[in-house]
Amino acid sequence: MLLGIYSKEIRQNYMADEKDIEEQIDEATQEEIIDPPVIDSKYRMIILAAQRSKQLQRGAIPRVDADIRKTKPTRIAMREFENRKVNFTFTDQLPETKPNT
Repeated sequence: MLLGIYSKEIRQNYMADEKDIEEQIDEATQEEIIDPPVIDSKYRMIILAAQRSKQLQRGAIPRVDADIRKTKPTRIAMREFENRKVNFTFTDQLPETKPNT
């Protein structure tokens, strides 16, 4: 009987934790505004897609509908950039700061 009480409490805690996680994910996706700059060359596109592909291979969630078992991570990354689903910035276009003299 004691085991049944604990398992019921564990199930309730698990369900509560699962709801909290879902709420946090919903809040995070609602707060994020995706507005990437325009990619101005094929070279930049390839570099960005390669970096995003590495993220996908490490377990990042794809932001486009694709079967990750049948579609290569590089193709998914290219599709994400074509659909403007990933935020990024160009480091060579950041405003320069003047050194203090």
